[in-house]
Amino acid sequence: MPMAAAAYSDSPNYCLSSIFPNATLFRQLTLKCDAFPKDHCSGFTAVSHSDKAIIISFRGTQGFIQLLTESTEAVFQKKITFITGGQVSEYFFNGFNDVWTKGMKDDISTLKNKFPDYNLWVTGHSLGGAMASLAAATIVKTGMLPASKVYLYTFGQPRTGDKVFAQAHDALGMTQYRVTHHRDLVAHIPSEGFEGYWHHEAEVWYKNGMKMGDSFIECDNNDESSNCSDSELFTLSIDDHLHYFERDVSAYGEDGCIGSFKIIKDIQANIAIAAKAKIVV
Repeated sequence: MPMAAAAYSDSPNYCLSSIFPNATLFRQLTLKCDAFPKDHCSGFTAVSHSDKAIIISFRGTQGFIQLLTESTEAVFQKKITFITGGQVSEYFFNGFNDVWTKGMKDDISTLKNKFPDYNLWVTGHSLGGAMASLAAATIVKTGMLPASKVYLYTFGQPRTGDKVFAQAHDALGMTQYRVTHHRDLVAHIPSEGFEGYWHHEAEVWYKNGMKMGDSFIECDNNDESSNCSDSELFTLSIDDHLHYFERDVSAYGEDGCIGSFKIIKDIQANIAIAAKAKIVV
């Protein structure tokens, strides 16, 4: 989550140095792109040598939340065929593709050649989660890295493509989790089945809160499970979307992940405790 938050900052190196004992920012790309005329597309690449991991993170935008509340049709009606199979939102694809083709693809190639034994972590919050999903799928499908080395974690990700895309995404074989917070509104946009949209696996749902010791439900092998966040569709919340692990995600990143040591310890403790109590569906 701190790396997803760091993408909101124009200086993600502050979060990197707060989180990892031996990490470096490789490059941040912030572009004026056609997909978001009122916003910028942005993502960064970095390396955590202590974890032997290359990191990719994509930024969400405030404008995206505003657009969703004003017109979901503008985001989801136009779809484009994706490399894995199936179709994805043209809006999401164009945002990802701008960052990807204007530098990030080359950066990943450089880093994986320089550190061939490192794994790849891909992350993002909100719109950034959709872009991260497309990036990870592209990397595995094109053979840039094997699925065994790719780890995708998104937070508050909207439905990104249709059911064929979701099933193809699942079949890639990488480690992938969509973390959702209680009644996060964006995780339910667009509504299930609208224009064929469907989530890919695997949802990890924090049903109540995300404090230390709060349990979660893991809905494996079921893209759209009524046992996870789809079980609560009538009291959805923007606030739950903006806050993960007791932090305002964008503000946390913009502040350089202040208090990062405490949040990392809380998350580690939360995972250790909640794993004993989790329900796997």
